[in-house]
Amino acid sequence: MPPENSETPAFDVVVVGAGPAGSAAALEAARAGMSVALLERGPYPGAKNVYGGVVYGRILDELVPDWWEHMPVQRWVTRRSTMMLTDTQALSVDFRTEDWGRPPYNGATALRCDLDGWLASLAQQAGAVLVPATTATGLLRDSAGRVCGVRTDRPDGEISARVVIACDGVNSFLAKEAGLFKKVRGKQAEHTSLGVKETLALPREVIEERFGLSGQHGQDIEVLGCTGAIPGGGFLYTNLESVSVGVVLSLTGLAASRTRPEAVLAGLKQHPAIAPLLRGGELKEYSAHLIPEGGYDTMPQLAGDGILVAGDAAAMCLAAGVWLEGVNYALGAGMYAGRAAAAAVTAGDTSRAGLAGYRRLLEDSFVLADHRRLRRVPGLVFSDRVQHAYAGLLCDVAQGFFTVDNPRPKPGLRRLLRDAARGHGVRARHLLSDALSGARSFR
Repeated sequence: MPPENSETPAFDVVVVGAGPAGSAAALEAARAGMSVALLERGPYPGAKNVYGGVVYGRILDELVPDWWEHMPVQRWVTRRSTMMLTDTQALSVDFRTEDWGRPPYNGATALRCDLDGWLASLAQQAGAVLVPATTATGLLRDSAGRVCGVRTDRPDGEISARVVIACDGVNSFLAKEAGLFKKVRGKQAEHTSLGVKETLALPREVIEERFGLSGQHGQDIEVLGCTGAIPGGGFLYTNLESVSVGVVLSLTGLAASRTRPEAVLAGLKQHPAIAPLLRGGELKEYSAHLIPEGGYDTMPQLAGDGILVAGDAAAMCLAAGVWLEGVNYALGAGMYAGRAAAAAVTAGDTSRAGLAGYRRLLEDSFVLADHRRLRRVPGLVFSDRVQHAYAGLLCDVAQGFFTVDNPRPKPGLRRLLRDAARGHGVRARHLLSDALSGARSFR
């Protein structure tokens, strides 16, 4: 239902934030014939993003056919590794496949400064108006209290619209002002992590030799057991002529530890299993950003009267141990938000009920299906045993299994597991309980 005032809104849709979610929303709404404004706080899309990570492209098949021919890619990820560390040990599960190094590809490392600019340019080509260097400072409401635009820090101030799509990142002030977080339990800090990252320049041939790569193939390493007493994990990605290394740390755990995040990152870089991969790298960038890792149970309401919320603003980052994904969920949610907004405007009903199609689209897609199925995993991954016991336990089992201790006979796997569990204070019932929780979550 349109606003009660007689003024025609300046735009059908205003999207706040030109990250992956915002640009996907603007692109889909513009393709549907809507007039769209895409607001970006930085001087250009990607200007304030410092990111070196993996983008999984299957959602782009629907959004941008043949995307791999156009997207600014660093490397195609053909090698995925999960590494568990103690101070002196490292155990890796390593998988590589040539299938991921050719179309339609599986994932790619990309730099957000390039990726965001490319996505925003697609929205502009479809007809969206990019408004850079502009911060949305609040919501506009009509006489009935429905959202009908945003206030900005521009001299002309207000931008009216039939639908606002909030893609303004973690700790979304627009979603909070709209009252969409009222039903979320607990404090937001409990569901948020801090990611800190360094980008180190290395010659292309050095990267390929050290990581066993060739051509444009790349590697993604996820690390557990590298953050000490602070719940979290680490990562290492290869770009074309640089590597990105970092840690993701629980905000509350970091505060309680009284440790600087850069000190935790320095510890990871100095680990015997990591240091040789980084040797000689020249620091090009240091960055930090917040990550919403609480999962499905910490998401806000996704629609209100005249407003939708997507991407990090809606806590749509999947933190599930072996998976730490955000960009693909942001792209999917943004795409569906743009479609739902266009449908509501066309139908003449932008109320909460008129925008309810957004959640139905998400429910029928991977965005909410994955988050719902894996809703218990963040609690398991950040549990004390997973964070502080299992990496050491598995490393000790592996060390015992491969140690040759003649003339003593080789120990059985059951005995090795029992001794390692006892050494790390893990009881059999703990192993069974966590195994069942994991099996239920990943089934």
